Amino acid sequence: MKNTRRNFITAGLAASALTMTKVKSFGAVYETAIDAQPKMSAPTDIKITGLKCAYIRGGSGLFVKIESNQDIYGLGEGVDAVPGTYQLVKRFERMLMNRSPLQVNRLFEDMRRSGHFGGAQSGVFVAVLSAIETALWDLAGKALGLPVYQLLGGKFRDKVRVYCDTALYQARLPTPEDFAKNASEAKAMGFNAIKFDLDQANDPGKYDRYNWTASPRELDRMVKQMAAAREAVGNDVDICADMHGRYDAPTGEKVAKLMEPFNLMWLEEPIPAENVDAYKKITDSTTTPICAGENTYLAFGFTRLLETGAVDIIMPDLQKVGGLGEGVRCANLSNLYYVPFAPHMVATFLGAMATAHVCASVPNFMIMEWQIYFHTNEMFKEIVIHEGPQVENSFLTVSDKPGIGVDLNFEAVKKYAAQGYPFFE
Repeated sequence: MKNTRRNFITAGLAASALTMTKVKSFGAVYETAIDAQPKMSAPTDIKITGLKCAYIRGGSGLFVKIESNQDIYGLGEGVDAVPGTYQLVKRFERMLMNRSPLQVNRLFEDMRRSGHFGGAQSGVFVAVLSAIETALWDLAGKALGLPVYQLLGGKFRDKVRVYCDTALYQARLPTPEDFAKNASEAKAMGFNAIKFDLDQANDPGKYDRYNWTASPRELDRMVKQMAAAREAVGNDVDICADMHGRYDAPTGEKVAKLMEPFNLMWLEEPIPAENVDAYKKITDSTTTPICAGENTYLAFGFTRLLETGAVDIIMPDLQKVGGLGEGVRCANLSNLYYVPFAPHMVATFLGAMATAHVCASVPNFMIMEWQIYFHTNEMFKEIVIHEGPQVENSFLTVSDKPGIGVDLNFEAVKKYAAQGYPFFE
């Protein structure tokens, strides 16, 4: 494509022996205009030329950058299960070099199958794969001039609803008054759905730090906290509660029952998600919806949860479940069981917007997690470049720009980069 049109014009002018000044002037202007255009090759000619990475949050946040021969790049993000994974990123780089990023699903499958005996079923392997797969979608969208949601089959909605995680787990022994205050503040910011954490590792009512049975004192504390939050915002705001998988099954049943008067949107992970039968027992015992899946990997991980009716809502984290395509597969699988899809999200705004593309493209989307740190932590305000507000009145507008639609501020990322880790090397 580089000079074909120019050669055609030049040859045409010469062949017709046009000598009129006006015609010569027209040809020169047209040739100049062609020279001024970017000489990018066709999208089908795009090849991967490098895969670089950087880490933030002490190593628990991973950014990847896939470079190409067309001076465009794709970005992706992985969370939680990513510390110490630089060599794994480099292993994937060797697999991707000189291949077309437009073959997203094929590349994903090649990478996943390459680790069949090397941990590709879950954990760090899948978390890193999630970041790379997301970057492939971003790069493919930029090459084709299309937003990611269009590559995923189009969108059902222009905006995705989000709930605000108040992150009160970071406070030491928050009181019911703290719950009420944070609930009111979130509502005043425009959120119509909020989340609180019921687990408190330093609760003086705990029997000991290894005993997962909640004491009567702990249960009383949970009830008072949620009662205060509900009273503060009334019945027109959704509230969900997270237990972070830090209790046993009998406690999960008790808490779910105690939460019924507060009409929760859901009770999140009262126990670890690995034991499907225990989850089903809790879910069957209560009218409180039970939600799980942030530590479940790949769509395979959700099959028994859905087949047995062990959960009411699934919440895969797209920055570690396997990426955006795998997020769509999780949503489509859950849709067969009429189970809502409400993705977990603890990444930066890059990860939030990437997740939003999936939320827009599946029919059974319910709501997406949004973190209060977007409003309170300077790092999260600085490191991602975007247009317009991040969220308004509990909704995130999905970008129509090519790819994911946001970019990294690389200088800001460097400012907050984890010490001792490579920086986009």
